Amino acid sequence: MSNNKREPILRCRHGFTLIELMVVMVILGLLAALVVPRMFGRIGEAKQKAAYSQIELFGMALDSFRLDNGRYPTTSEGLEALISQGSGLEEWNGPYLKKIEIPPDPWNNPYRYESPGKYGDYDLYSYGADNSEGGEKDNMDIVSWKGLR
Repeated sequence: MSNNKREPILRCRHGFTLIELMVVMVILGLLAALVVPRMFGRIGEAKQKAAYSQIELFGMALDSFRLDNGRYPTTSEGLEALISQGSGLEEWNGPYLKKIEIPPDPWNNPYRYESPGKYGDYDLYSYGADNSEGGEKDNMDIVSWKGLR
């Protein structure tokens, strides 16, 4: 028996047909259409959680500053007092943050700091995506005196 008759049956196919590629592309497109909107809807929530976490870390650094100096930084000293020693701070034992700069909030706006604050010894907050007081959802203010809602 000759091997020529079996050769077409045993031949391996190389590559994909155009139909197979189109089917895969349609499936990927459908998956992207279902998954991507859900992921983008959660970006605002993730930024709020990141802002709240940063505020909590600043709070711990501010508490360390207070333990060393007997007070929180004043509004005029601001969060910069956590990084560099200001005048009149003989007991300063910083820097109290690992970074050499105070990072902006997740929306690239500066955090606001007031001491003494309206709601406690200090108020530390971010105005959210709209960078103005108040708001809901992505525009919600993230504040040190309340937990994340």
